Amino acid sequence: MTAREPAETRTPPGETRTPQSATKATPPSAGRSAQTATLAEIAREAGVSAPTVSKVLNGRADVAPATRARVEELLRAHGYRRRRAEASRSPLIDLVFHELESAWAMEVIRGVENVARDAGLSVVLSESAGRLTPGRTWADQVAARRPHGVILVLSGLDESQRALLTSRSIPFVVMDPAGDPGADVPSIGATNWQGGLAATRHLVDLGHRRIGAITGPSRMMCSRARLDGYRAALETAGLPVEQDLIRPGDFHHETGYRQGLELLRRPDRPTAVFAGNDLQALGLYEAARELGLRIPEDVSVVGFDDLPIARWVGPPLTTVRQPLTEMAEAAAKLVLDLAREEGAPVATRVELATSLVVRSSTGKPQSVQQ
Repeated sequence: MTAREPAETRTPPGETRTPQSATKATPPSAGRSAQTATLAEIAREAGVSAPTVSKVLNGRADVAPATRARVEELLRAHGYRRRRAEASRSPLIDLVFHELESAWAMEVIRGVENVARDAGLSVVLSESAGRLTPGRTWADQVAARRPHGVILVLSGLDESQRALLTSRSIPFVVMDPAGDPGADVPSIGATNWQGGLAATRHLVDLGHRRIGAITGPSRMMCSRARLDGYRAALETAGLPVEQDLIRPGDFHHETGYRQGLELLRRPDRPTAVFAGNDLQALGLYEAARELGLRIPEDVSVVGFDDLPIARWVGPPLTTVRQPLTEMAEAAAKLVLDLAREEGAPVATRVELATSLVVRSSTGKPQSVQQ
């Protein structure tokens, strides 16, 4: 069963707001490990009662904002971490998306729910409305829910959000991280560079020499890796990387259409295009139809993801399979392992293999056919 939360929209991307009334935390007492600070000691430094600190830890709403900020700052300064035995959990996994409305997201939800169902858990969905970190109240809501863990997709956490979840012993895993999550943050990804290399090399092997690309957002690691693979394939084949043939995208159908029109209207148009994902490839299909061009006779197209629709379009789309459901299952299993085994060694960075799926949208260019 899946419940969905409304998006939090008040904090711009990458911005962390600290209440002006928050006071600077008192450093841990000399000679005492920050890890051994008790709730009573944190309460004494904050000038509040131990039950008030407990309310903050449990995400209770009946704490003044200034008091909450002061307690949170002290929890961070002391590196406080609730013992797992003390942290009662709700039968939930929190799943946070950068953007939720897409067939791509459905594959991820399916994978997480496969694992959650077997574990007797439900999934709570939320979306960061295109931002790379959730909104400022999101972490408080998670603390109040006390889920088994959190999975963030194409997103991340700022320092205060990480500290808040850590202090409550709520484990988190990043799937397909937008940026470098840090060596200490468990993450699940795919071999995006290898996928971009395989897609472009396939086109080169067919005889294409002018190969365009429609990228994903430059701020996302997966986009940059796919583009780097594209460049590496061209350079390895001794072909120039023509910047005019590389168009920025955002992983949406509309961008594939607009940038596809720009590429295919050129007098020296590319004979093939590598799209950063399947949705952009389908936008490119639309652009080709509008211009009266045939796929693959006039232009070959390769996508990335291998969404179910890739098999249904005409012609069926050649694409790089990113194992989205398997990645989501791996992220869910990892977050549950972290919830069960405090201090146990767990692999923190895993990449699942991509693979090229050749269908009917690619073929030899006309110059080679003749």
